[in-house]
Amino acid sequence: MAFDRIAVVGAGAWGTALANAIARAGRNVTLVARDRAKAAAMAASRNNPRLPDIRIDERVAVTAELGGPADAVLLVVPAQALRAAAKAVAPALHAHTAVIACAKGIERGTHRFMSEVIAEAIPAALPAILSGPSFAVDVARGLPTAVTLAARDRKTAEALARALGSASFRPYHSTDVRGVEIGGAAKNVLAIGAGIVAGRGLGASAAAALTARGFAELLRFGKVFGARAETLTGLSGLGDLILTCSSPQSRNFSLGIAIGKGASPAEGAGDKLAEGAFTASALIDMAIEKKIDMPVAAAVAAVLDGTLGVDGAIEALLTRPFRAE
Repeated sequence: MAFDRIAVVGAGAWGTALANAIARAGRNVTLVARDRAKAAAMAASRNNPRLPDIRIDERVAVTAELGGPADAVLLVVPAQALRAAAKAVAPALHAHTAVIACAKGIERGTHRFMSEVIAEAIPAALPAILSGPSFAVDVARGLPTAVTLAARDRKTAEALARALGSASFRPYHSTDVRGVEIGGAAKNVLAIGAGIVAGRGLGASAAAALTARGFAELLRFGKVFGARAETLTGLSGLGDLILTCSSPQSRNFSLGIAIGKGASPAEGAGDKLAEGAFTASALIDMAIEKKIDMPVAAAVAAVLDGTLGVDGAIEALLTRPFRAE
């Protein structure tokens, strides 16, 4: 399989960073912005305002339309917008085009994972998922980053990893699509909880405890939904959890910090999108349906929807019955 012509749909910070990384890998890459004015401005300035100090690689074509056929398409839009983006590009795609979700979330209402959304919106596509411990600014600058790229067919996953990979951007291939999706979605919710702990000033010991117990919840959820343990303990699970539960560069962690300091979820988010805020309720609905015990994630969801205040959520967690680990 040759994936030489690659389109990146979504010209935010992450989409721009991935376009730069793909250009470094030597591929023919097109970055598709949502509107013509934005595309024209970025093409002329070779700059994205969301990455102000980083130049868009000259080999990246910036446009407002998908244009000619692509061998693979990366959908770099928020999880809740993925279905609309997939439907929008569907008419321009050939059958069996690889379509890679780069969002970390679960669709609200349908409780669909990202690969399922792609399969429903573009039935002839080859759905895949890209996830792992990565900040856009690091990838855009060419700093060393490792992620996981999963597709159900091993050869497809391997070929995509080769096409996108370079010395500084290393995708490890997998066929555990569900495991990669669960790791990315659940860790965002847990990162908000870690941020709340930091914002409340509860200390490093509490932060470590929440991260560890949260990871146990992620493992339980993943096991029920068919994820492999080695995926959840790898880059797209534990690796991503460690990164987002410890750095203010994470929008989810930053949202939690603001909430911990007394802001409402809306105030804490400001104009930045934190995927975990939208995924939390879907994650907990699915856990309840399958009778999966997820007290940390449930506490975060309760704080986000206003059912519990921060102090009440902390008290609920600290007064749970003692039990074996």
